[in-house]
Amino acid sequence: MQTPSGVGTVADAQRGNWVDRYAPAWLKPYARLARWDRPIGFWLLFWPCGFALGLAAITEPARGFDWRSLALMLVGSVLMRGAGCTFNDIVDRDIDDKVARTRLRPIPSGQVTARRAAVFMVLQALLGLVVLLQFNRTTVLLGVASLVLVAIYPFMKRITWWPQLFLGLAFSWGALVGWSSQTGSLALPPLLLYLGAILWVIGYDTIYALQDIEDDALIGVKSTARLFGPRAREIVAAFYAAAIVLWGAAIWLVGGSWPSAVGLACAAAIMAWQLLTLDANPENARARFYSNGWLGLVLTLTLIADWRW
Repeated sequence: MQTPSGVGTVADAQRGNWVDRYAPAWLKPYARLARWDRPIGFWLLFWPCGFALGLAAITEPARGFDWRSLALMLVGSVLMRGAGCTFNDIVDRDIDDKVARTRLRPIPSGQVTARRAAVFMVLQALLGLVVLLQFNRTTVLLGVASLVLVAIYPFMKRITWWPQLFLGLAFSWGALVGWSSQTGSLALPPLLLYLGAILWVIGYDTIYALQDIEDDALIGVKSTARLFGPRAREIVAAFYAAAIVLWGAAIWLVGGSWPSAVGLACAAAIMAWQLLTLDANPENARARFYSNGWLGLVLTLTLIADWRW
């Protein structure tokens, strides 16, 4: 599809998004590299931070909920998700050219060179570092350590059937960072939160990968969607159920009460809706994937409510 400016719109971006409508022509390719036209990614990277900040507030109510850290982590999520996606597009430029959903991305379509994309990636990463340096030493070290996961993730689809696991390891890191930003250390509750978030990511990214399953099979790209095959719905259900159990255990350990229970019930209901209504249509899979943004919002808000309660 072409925008009025003549610059190709990426297939999985929502029509009429702000980048297509308002961004100047020179910025659009870079905005698409950073996925500013598809904000669901940075929200999904951000929500584990919100979970952890809520969990920390429940643990020590007198300290309160750290709204400043929440805002900083949102900015950091936008920047680091953008840097990670830019790196992913540089690494995957040959694969993206062979997949219908990705062939109009800026690099394979010729809108941006790999060299310029690399400069843009470094700029985003440096700005992300500025945000990270606002936190304590433990959090800074954890943030830097996450770059290892970011660096290896794009290569996993070439060598393992479990690239979604590695995405989960990276995208759930905020559960550790959010907690350490408040306590300066780690403990069992954030580790359980992190493990639950990993399973959540594996589940929702398996649903997302269903869009590309035919193209991936043709070019040899591995994914849990291909690995699970016709059993994908049942296996994702097991991952989702385990995530709810782990999140519940983390909340129970810090003394959470009924607002958090309501949040977990809502999260479970959204997960159940995704699986009960999932079909083979790529648009269907994309919509179920997008609903995880609401799941993250609901759980974060109910954890905050639990602290206030």
